[in-house]
Amino acid sequence: MKKAGFKVLENEWIPLSDGRKLSARIWMPNKAAKTPAPAILEYLPYRKRDGTSQRDECNYPAFAEAGYVGVRVDISGSGESDGDWDDEYSERELADGCEVIEWIASQTWCDGNLGMMGISWGGFNSLQIAALKPQALKAVISIGSSVDRYNDDVHYKNGCMLYSNFFWSSTMLCYASRPPDPELVGENWRETWLQRLNTQPFPLANWLAHQRKDDYWKHGSISENYDDIEIPVLVISGWADGYVNAPAAAAAHLKNAKAINGPWIHKYPHFAMPKPRLDYLKEAINWWDKWLKGIDNDVEKLPAYRAYILEDARPLLHHEVEPGRWVAEAELPARDTRERNYYLAPNRQLLDIPGRTREKPMESPQDCGTSCGEFFTLKADGEMPADQRRDDSGSLVFDSGKLHQPIEILGRPRIRLKISIDKPLGNIAVRLNDIHPNGEVSRVSWGVLNLAHRNGNENPVPMTPGKSESVEIELNECGYRFMRGHKMRVALSTSYWPMIMPPPEAVIATIKLGPDSVITLPVRAGIDVFEQAEPKDENPLPEYKNNETGLSRRWIERNFQTGESHYRVIDDSGEIEVPDHGMCTRHRHDERWTIAADDPLSHRALSRYICWMHRGDWSIRTESESEFRCDADNFYIKATVRAYEGDELVNQRDWDEMAIPRDHI
Repeated sequence: MKKAGFKVLENEWIPLSDGRKLSARIWMPNKAAKTPAPAILEYLPYRKRDGTSQRDECNYPAFAEAGYVGVRVDISGSGESDGDWDDEYSERELADGCEVIEWIASQTWCDGNLGMMGISWGGFNSLQIAALKPQALKAVISIGSSVDRYNDDVHYKNGCMLYSNFFWSSTMLCYASRPPDPELVGENWRETWLQRLNTQPFPLANWLAHQRKDDYWKHGSISENYDDIEIPVLVISGWADGYVNAPAAAAAHLKNAKAINGPWIHKYPHFAMPKPRLDYLKEAINWWDKWLKGIDNDVEKLPAYRAYILEDARPLLHHEVEPGRWVAEAELPARDTRERNYYLAPNRQLLDIPGRTREKPMESPQDCGTSCGEFFTLKADGEMPADQRRDDSGSLVFDSGKLHQPIEILGRPRIRLKISIDKPLGNIAVRLNDIHPNGEVSRVSWGVLNLAHRNGNENPVPMTPGKSESVEIELNECGYRFMRGHKMRVALSTSYWPMIMPPPEAVIATIKLGPDSVITLPVRAGIDVFEQAEPKDENPLPEYKNNETGLSRRWIERNFQTGESHYRVIDDSGEIEVPDHGMCTRHRHDERWTIAADDPLSHRALSRYICWMHRGDWSIRTESESEFRCDADNFYIKATVRAYEGDELVNQRDWDEMAIPRDHI
């Protein structure tokens, strides 16, 4: 396929040393045939042919026009690539990535200089491969990623198991079960498909086998040794995304890093919501021009950290534009940021001086937390955190007085608590909220702690019931301006469901108020503005035909007879037709999370994920079903993957219920 200034190679094979071949889609500048060019690699399992094609066709033509070869590669066992998928960021995946880089650098159309980029999976492995130091890799752009796989991904957070550990396993069961495109691989597509179906892992079983921060999670966590990354890195995320901590951490710890946090969900920032957006294509091309072509464009003089400060952000279902402004810090830690303490005081007050010493018990209902939103949001709607008042009603809250002057924060708030619990195991969730004059309550930041992990994530130790200890919890990175007339609120709860899984027993926590319990905010002067360009094209994604309308619903059902709460999600993409080759795809997932307000062991989760693909007379469907429940000693999981060609069931794989011991969770 030819375009102005470049051509598209729909499927090129990259040979690996063990005989497997990985599939690549390449955007080739016309001039590269005579004058080799730098290359940009994106490497992930989400199917270049029909999964990420729309955003790829937005990004890579712009790079090709700027003189870069774009190479989009599916990892082993996904899309048209050979082999099996084994796990996230496995040693084989990263080793394959290094081989891919070596192959690209050796091609006649490449000048030997590569950049690597991606969002989410591709953002993760860009950083991880950079730490392995392949010779040709000269720069990275990582979006929506993490430097700490245990504490800042979809699996665990400070020893608490996240709901998304289960959800993401169900998703990958279905994603990994899809076949290659017969139009590209020919008649052996069915044989490849059946092999995938019968070799793919049940990811949740593996992730539950590592409930503490062991070598499994340290692998690929660049925070274990930041010095491993020597090349320039640009790390980007958004406040509405779960991956907000990586940008500032990278800017503070890497040798040559820049960072950006905007108002966005988990999307590329030139088409993400809420607005304002970032002119990502210009930002990226400037980055590549400096580090791959050696053009003197002063990229190295950019501030270490650019952030969008939210102002008066209301908890609405949909935000078109978030009010606020861009600011910049020349370095991290920022010189103009001052720590300001606010003490948890009797009468539910948040004071700037310690109040009287007093003990306050709390016991949250098990369904406290249903306004939490998704961990990583893909739509700026009900996936965002809702009004926090219902969750606050099940929490112990501490409010400031009405603010006479704005308070602006940028960084990670942290809270120190003197706490005891009446059981050996328990969780604490902390939210920093903004109370608006009209009574609405917005979540600004949050953090959680499994108290057995209070001294670290590697060797958890249960609490001694009734014994008070000082613990510290670091909340997520945030940029927020509390406006005049608003109030600040700190909300504490022993539950945050379904975001984190409950402990084995209901817990009563006792907080010692006064000087022993204090939240520290990273406060800045708040008088600066950084001018940040927005993209000129408000709709940069190419238009794809929608053959069937999608559906997105989420709601809470509460059974007042049984005391159960049911959190329900239905998300249907509708049928989308890819231009040029006519592949039609559709994805639908249906989740149900259940818990009784007084019984943590009543927690259970069900997930069903369906993928459809068809073109002409060819059609397939894969379905994954997963179940999760628990008792005081074990987690119980099971799953099924069914595959259909037309209406015929061609394969069924069952993982019978297995018991996995709880490890201080």
